[in-house]
Amino acid sequence: MVELQKIKQMTICHLIIAITFFTCGLLCNIAQFLLLILVKPWNPTLFRKLAFYPCYAFYAQLLGVVEWYGGGRLTVFMDEDTAKHIGKEHGVMIMNHTYEIDWLMAWMVLDKFHMLGSSKAFAKKALSYAPILGWAWSMAEFVFLNRDFDKDKEIIAKQLKIVFAYPDPIWLLLNAEGTRFTPAKHEASVKFAQERGMTVLKHHLIPRTKGFTTSLPTMRGICPAIYDVNLVFKRDAKVRPTITNVLSGEHLEPTMFIRRFPLEQVPKDEKAAADWVQNLYVEKDRLVDSFHETGSFFKTSGFKEVPSKVLQPRLSTLICFVSVALIANLWILKFLFSSLLSANWLGLLTALFVLGLFYVLLKKVSNMSKISKASAYGAGQAKPKTN
Repeated sequence: MVELQKIKQMTICHLIIAITFFTCGLLCNIAQFLLLILVKPWNPTLFRKLAFYPCYAFYAQLLGVVEWYGGGRLTVFMDEDTAKHIGKEHGVMIMNHTYEIDWLMAWMVLDKFHMLGSSKAFAKKALSYAPILGWAWSMAEFVFLNRDFDKDKEIIAKQLKIVFAYPDPIWLLLNAEGTRFTPAKHEASVKFAQERGMTVLKHHLIPRTKGFTTSLPTMRGICPAIYDVNLVFKRDAKVRPTITNVLSGEHLEPTMFIRRFPLEQVPKDEKAAADWVQNLYVEKDRLVDSFHETGSFFKTSGFKEVPSKVLQPRLSTLICFVSVALIANLWILKFLFSSLLSANWLGLLTALFVLGLFYVLLKKVSNMSKISKASAYGAGQAKPKTN
């Protein structure tokens, strides 16, 4: 078993994953583009139904890695009402932005409730230009923001109407903290809270509520619920939740507590709605603190214990991953050998260049997720926007 794990850590194994992921991504881009020009102008509803499938196949590649190659399993806690509605309605997913791979854990839960291929996120505008993955998100109608409120409020109002017009249930991911948690950003967040007499958060940054409160008027009537998602990994876990460990096939065990809030429970007044989000994060902090201190979300948080379930991987992610991996890697291997045997040096160099490009792209995507490479947005700012 140890020797197998060493093999998984080898560069050649990471390269095979890169070839598989980006080959599927390019095919996804092509399929999306064809649907965009041939279907969407005539039937937007049909376009959105069909666009689910290339996106699902693309995202399923990494789920195949984390769940089947690495054996990762997600444990989810939720009450009966949440379980009754999840996957059957549109929703906004408010999730802590703590780990390098929290986005991948979001994909895991979305897949189990058949929303992976259609769900969206609020994201930085710069990500829309990232090769393959950014192009896929752009054609999938993600909500890209400039971090300039005057521009973003118009984008939000327009794009939310599009997103929540989808015929099948989708979740829109919102990281209200605005940026990933780091010690430097947390220090600035604590200082900000202390100066204003706000509750200091131990495990989160003070949320930036402007985007949420700006979204509310458009969401009412077309988005039934807010889903609060609390993601944790055990602090003493042998395997850290990093993209490198995912690619190396390490076994991850994430845990989530999901709560559903009907949108009617969120106040209509802007300041009251901002206070609602602030209080939500105080509750999220208590839940995460209880988990890290006791191993349970419920022992010291004051919340009633709810049932849990280990979500098993879907066979579809394995089929997607294995199919693309075999076709893409065997074709490239065949092309390399045939070029070598026929002395087709140009073909050989081209194939090697493509392999190198895929590996560089994989490193680029990995670095985008690494906490050490996180943006400085929010760190040391004297006045974060909270309302």
